[in-house]
Amino acid sequence: MYPILVHLHSGFRWVLLITLVLAIIQTAGKLSGNHSFTDKDKKMPLFAFISCHIQLLVGLILYAISPKVVFSAESMKDAMSRFFLVEHTSMMILAIIIISVGYIMAKKVAPEKKAFSRIFWAYLIGLILILASIPWPFMGYGTSWF
Repeated sequence: MYPILVHLHSGFRWVLLITLVLAIIQTAGKLSGNHSFTDKDKKMPLFAFISCHIQLLVGLILYAISPKVVFSAESMKDAMSRFFLVEHTSMMILAIIIISVGYIMAKKVAPEKKAFSRIFWAYLIGLILILASIPWPFMGYGTSWF
């Protein structure tokens, strides 16, 4: 079960990254001008929001069962153990909290132009945190591309 979840988590990151980038592009295009926040405008940010939460759920399951996550004082001395135990997890949770708050606040804000701004900035900050926290293959403790 562990290898399946690792591949799911690793492969699904691309869905998450693509939906986040598309949501950022969509909202960036609506920042200027007088655009209303329609149901069509809510779809891509919603897909990104849902993708984040699916990825978080799979990540938390992996956190509980992964052999890379060892709860001991020695784990903090090893860069790979510390990354998966603390850094990756805390940064990803923070990114998803920022994305979630931005999306929820955008649904409740008036005027509608502020909704685009809130989603844009929250998703952009979340994307930066996510990109910084992914264990890319070129890192010493990175994983595969998929």
